[in-house]
Amino acid sequence: MSQKRGRESKRTNWNNKAILHCSHCKVLFSLQAKQSRSKMGAQKKSGARVSEDPDELVRIPLQAILLADSFTTKFRPITLERPKVLLPLVNVPMINYTLTWLESAGVEEVFVFCCSHSKQVINYLEKSEWLSQPNFTVTTIESQNSVSAGDALRVIYERNVIQGDFVLISGDTVSNMSLTQALLEHKERRKKDNNAVMTMVIKRSKPNPAIHQSRLGTDELFMAIDPNTKQLVYYEDRADQSRGTLQLDKSLLVDNPSLSLHHDKQDCYIDICSPEVLSLFTDNFDYQHLRRHFVKGLLLDDIMGYKIFVHEIHSDYAARIDNFRSYDTVSKDIIHRWTYPLVPDVMNFGHTVTKLERQGMYRALEISQSQSAVIGPFTVIGSGTKIGNNSKILNSVIGEGCKIGSNVIIEGCYIWDNIIIEDGCKLQHAIVCDGVIIKSGAVLEPGVILSFKVVVGPEFVVPAYSKVSLFQQPIEEDSDEELEYADSTSVIGSQVDKSDVEIASKVLETNFSPASQLGVGGAGHVWSTCEGGLEEEWRHSVAPIPKDKIQEAIKTMEDDMEFAPDDIFLPPSGELKPNSNDSDDDDHEDSRDDSYYFEKEVEATFLRAVHENIQESHLILEINSLKLSYNKETSDCAGALFYAMMKYALDIPHSSSDGLLQNVQGVFTKWKKALTSYLNGNDEQIEVILKFEEMCLESAKEFAPLFTTILHHLYNDDFVEENAILSWEDEKKEADEADKVFVKQAQKFIQWLKEAPEEDEDDEE
Repeated sequence: MSQKRGRESKRTNWNNKAILHCSHCKVLFSLQAKQSRSKMGAQKKSGARVSEDPDELVRIPLQAILLADSFTTKFRPITLERPKVLLPLVNVPMINYTLTWLESAGVEEVFVFCCSHSKQVINYLEKSEWLSQPNFTVTTIESQNSVSAGDALRVIYERNVIQGDFVLISGDTVSNMSLTQALLEHKERRKKDNNAVMTMVIKRSKPNPAIHQSRLGTDELFMAIDPNTKQLVYYEDRADQSRGTLQLDKSLLVDNPSLSLHHDKQDCYIDICSPEVLSLFTDNFDYQHLRRHFVKGLLLDDIMGYKIFVHEIHSDYAARIDNFRSYDTVSKDIIHRWTYPLVPDVMNFGHTVTKLERQGMYRALEISQSQSAVIGPFTVIGSGTKIGNNSKILNSVIGEGCKIGSNVIIEGCYIWDNIIIEDGCKLQHAIVCDGVIIKSGAVLEPGVILSFKVVVGPEFVVPAYSKVSLFQQPIEEDSDEELEYADSTSVIGSQVDKSDVEIASKVLETNFSPASQLGVGGAGHVWSTCEGGLEEEWRHSVAPIPKDKIQEAIKTMEDDMEFAPDDIFLPPSGELKPNSNDSDDDDHEDSRDDSYYFEKEVEATFLRAVHENIQESHLILEINSLKLSYNKETSDCAGALFYAMMKYALDIPHSSSDGLLQNVQGVFTKWKKALTSYLNGNDEQIEVILKFEEMCLESAKEFAPLFTTILHHLYNDDFVEENAILSWEDEKKEADEADKVFVKQAQKFIQWLKEAPEEDEDDEE
């Protein structure tokens, strides 16, 4: 089955589950008993319990707390003027993805906590349809004095609105997971152990071992989990970056003999919490950050005995937009439909109809496009946008009401609403906010962020990773203005209210750096980076990781592994099992599971290279990094990359076997250098033939009639040599008849290979 059809099948299954939850995913709880609380927090708190007396059962609606403030400055300078949850994600404000999922997952009451720019969030929700949805109540709670998630939860506790177990999530999270199983597990644990106060949702996501971060741009995460109970006993999102080492307390291994240590998990930041969580924040004012303080605090507390568990999702999607790189990654996942039904042609907020066309291109109905303009695959074009002659837009999101001139090149960019891009401009991997004007011939190098209403002068080149705003940069980043400028009541759109600008400027008039203009007629301040900051900008940028950075990181990692003792490094599988009595069967199962994920990672890497037009040399570096991470051989890389290329050829539209064959030839011609870099020996070439056999028998049977033709093509184009084909045939001599299908099919070709050298010798005589 092709990847595309597999995704469509998953969409249907999830949609059916979503309908099921809305009707049945309701949990019964008894009313929470009022109990006195110790001021010092020493006495254990009692939460809502499930009564065993049917007469006492009272139905409590499933509730959620949505934090509409990230309490960070990672999206500056953009969030100086608009809250993060209202920033457009594929032309839809982020908060709509979170609310849509909560509604479909059976949540009935959502409390949206607003702090920075709270008036904007409240005004948006009041004008939206969320406040009028049947069986789904959205209530805002405002507090401009909170400076952390801990403060927010303390305010909510004081309001006494949470009646039972609840979902805790931030408004920058996108998910299509079913909550049913996670809720059931949490409820069952609570029945047996009232100390089970939280269930965290996690997902497998192998980080890049060279740069120690995931595809979402987040730090490498280490979690220790009891594989039997799923209890979390250790959580660390920062390790010694220079030497991949980690120190664990021996008591963890003593208390948990079957403990597994993972560094291949992603924290989805979706939590199912019991009411005690709120009271714990109230009694411990040191708890500010949800993970760094609260989770670690509970894991280290031996007195209270509270426990945290994990629920791992596999085929479902969940990710939080924590930085600009994750903004780029999640946007691409939405466009590629991994988040279905949260996709552009379904998320029609604002009543703008977006149509899905071939090769993942989304286009609103009301656009004006020159016949000579080119819109590439996996691109979104918003309504009212005009595109001039000979302009090219690739792998980008264009908002509403934009005016794009002639001979403009836009690649890998996020262009928001009402933006003017004049003739001859070139933009690569940048974010451009509402109301920006980019004058003729200007260039945005990779990683540039242009905040609202900035003007770039003609022919001006904005350097890579620059952040530009009409606001000047505060000199003291850790000042009292940590939560952005004073709250703004301006309406969301392309205009920044003049009074808001004046108020914000007055508030920080003593903390400004000198202005830096953007060419003749330009308007905006280029923010400077802190000392050494520019060197790290690429880590969290929307731009692809530079080739030289990957090479440098891989070289450093290889040097460390060469000179350091083997026992100080975590095994490539991502797990440590201190119980030395693990069976060989378990090891085999882990290895097989690891191979599956390795192939999936290589396939995803190859598809990103295709869709983002990444150079082959960069693709090879990425796969080499995965090879080190999973401790794989070159033959494994050859098989995985071959599989990814063949699956992609199968997904390209075709109407006949000849069309499929042309797809295969086109893919292998374009990416020949990448694949042949892993086909230097006989073993690697045999692995490719075996992988092709496997695909024809199982996952891609459409290739079966073309096996010999494609094998001949691989031989003619020097992917596999004669010796590899003959060795493959020799290996099959003792195989079962069922395993000889393709050897028999290719017999004429194999016989030709055997006889061809003899013919050559006869000719020479």
